[in-house]
Amino acid sequence: MDRARIEELFAPFAAVSVKRMFGGHGVYADGLFFAIESGGEIYLKADRHSAVRFQEAGSRPFVYQGKDRPITVSYWSLPDQALEDADELVRWAKFAVEAARRAGPKRRIPAAGRRKAPNSTEKDC
Repeated sequence: MDRARIEELFAPFAAVSVKRMFGGHGVYADGLFFAIESGGEIYLKADRHSAVRFQEAGSRPFVYQGKDRPITVSYWSLPDQALEDADELVRWAKFAVEAARRAGPKRRIPAAGRRKAPNSTEKDC
């Protein structure tokens, strides 16, 4: 699925930005990463509050092959009815954006072995 098709799909919901990501696309609304496109399929952000809804709608979690094993992440396939009905798409996209908001910004993890610069102005404790 290309960028134009993704933007068209989400048009009833919001103007989205689409960025290339690991052979697929990341989809953002108001700066929130709320959906993934991979292999022509859309996956929406879910969390403990919304994952059951996706499961009950027949969605599948996004799974990719990690180095040693399959990795399941908190994104679920867009329910089939949302591809057919703009109102349903809006409803499911709202669930995903709400989950993205609840997740909050990602914490920065310092690089391993990172050291202070030799001329650092920080005082040693």
